[in-house]
Amino acid sequence: MEKIKEILKKNRSIILYLLFGGLTTVVDLAIRFSLYLIDIEITVGDINLYRRAVDVLAWICAVLFAFYTNRIWVFGSTAKGFVPILRELVAFAGGRIGTFLLQEGILFLFCNILHQNDFVWSVIAAVLVVILNYVISKLLVFRSKKEN
Repeated sequence: MEKIKEILKKNRSIILYLLFGGLTTVVDLAIRFSLYLIDIEITVGDINLYRRAVDVLAWICAVLFAFYTNRIWVFGSTAKGFVPILRELVAFAGGRIGTFLLQEGILFLFCNILHQNDFVWSVIAAVLVVILNYVISKLLVFRSKKEN
């Protein structure tokens, strides 16, 4: 039992990161599902602008939820005041945009150009994004706990 407690304590931030990552996915999907039920048709050519707006809104809400939970419970940031917290938020969102673009680039290259298996590369890209988001958050965004 002590060994398990030691492993949990040592990997606390990773376990919490994965837990809140799952909840972030639930937030994203709940917003998308709720707003997709409304199903407004606002199209330009073949693009449904309402669906794209829902996607963006769900992403923003999920990133804000992830920022809050990661800041407080996963990494225990001690940054105080508007400007330091805003810096964390901008760095966090920037990291998420960067890993999103990386994921899209991987999928485009391996699925569209090289015609590899979509599912396999979606899983590989998703795992890579989770790992990179953790590293970015730990090393670049929420450093104040270690620094102070």
